Amino acid sequence: MGKPLAERMRPQSLSDYIGQRHLVGEGAVLRKMIDAGHISSFILWGPPGVGKTTLAQIVANQLEVPFYTLSAVTSGVKDVREVIEKARNGRFFDAKSPILFIDEIHRFSKSQQDSLLGAVEKGIVTLIGATTENPSFEIIRPLLSRCQLYILKSLEKDDLMELLNRALTKDTELLQRKIEVHETEALMRYSGGDARKFLNILQLVVDANEEENLVLTNELVVETLDQNPLAYDKDGEMHYDIVSAFIKSIRGSDPDAALYWMARMIEGGEDPQFIARRMVISASEDIGLANPNALLLANAAYDTVMKIGWPEARIPLAEAAVYLAASPKSNSAYLAIDKAIALVRETGNLPVPLHLRNAPTALMKEIGYADGYKYAHDYPENFVQQQYLPDALANRRIWNAQHTPNEEKLYRKMLDNWGEKYKND
Repeated sequence: MGKPLAERMRPQSLSDYIGQRHLVGEGAVLRKMIDAGHISSFILWGPPGVGKTTLAQIVANQLEVPFYTLSAVTSGVKDVREVIEKARNGRFFDAKSPILFIDEIHRFSKSQQDSLLGAVEKGIVTLIGATTENPSFEIIRPLLSRCQLYILKSLEKDDLMELLNRALTKDTELLQRKIEVHETEALMRYSGGDARKFLNILQLVVDANEEENLVLTNELVVETLDQNPLAYDKDGEMHYDIVSAFIKSIRGSDPDAALYWMARMIEGGEDPQFIARRMVISASEDIGLANPNALLLANAAYDTVMKIGWPEARIPLAEAAVYLAASPKSNSAYLAIDKAIALVRETGNLPVPLHLRNAPTALMKEIGYADGYKYAHDYPENFVQQQYLPDALANRRIWNAQHTPNEEKLYRKMLDNWGEKYKND
């Protein structure tokens, strides 16, 4: 089988590179460093399919330096150290540092990232990391401080049109077909600014339709994708549609549908952690206080998936999906926190009532800190009425119970404690 279209169209130089003009256009910051023949370590942050790996390879080609690559998914600390040692031994006195490219660097553990620090700091390697996740949260501060951060953007319509024109006029296999482009909206929509996805969909449409004269239309693209359900794209519109159907099936208490959409994700190669993570969110958002055990089971499924991986992970995922779908539903906590956040944004930084403040110093006690605070455990059933909200919000309601059997018990308890105050709005 020949190379995929996306691989055949991979640019080899900056002149062929499409998009990211803010970084590699004439006079742009990264372009200047490349043209000067010297770069420092950097992280490329952006969505899938926007050219992070390709850009790293082009940089190495232009600088004419060795290019080592590691995947954070399959590499451990031992692999990192072996590559660093190879780079150290293969470098001559005043030669430029080889480039070490790490794809999905956000998946490296702290210890794996720590193992890079010395080599980056001493210039043994120039690190180029690629990530789809916010580096502030996923990359340790000492490593991030030693790297520049460049943000890549989804390709725009003009970029994708340029890519389409180049594919139809330059690719030797596509040139063997007579392809007319009448409409591109569906191709654009399904690709979502991802060049690799754009080319994959184009290839799928061409391969699935053997007519000598192929007319590319929106209808043809949609029809072809509908006929190829396993052409599930983990980052595209179909991905989000199927995830949406999965969550809505759980919310709608239909275990059969939940299992079907989960199977579509599994067969499409979805990351099991992603599926488990979505169920943890659903357990909190859609089931909530109606069955708090749902969150425990969803978390247990997530932990199990992390430990065992495919194919066995499908079993705890299925168990959790069925349990969540069959559980009673309540979104009262979800609605309440959004209501509380809106209230904070509306009212600003209201002062904490004095009786709720700690008084670690004599001066604080003198000005009334902690004065009048009632310690709940000193009272019958560990409860006593007192004001906990800021003065300006003393009588505002935020949480409104929903009357599932489990949540009804909480509601009755609040009525016993607070009386009219906790009657639902």
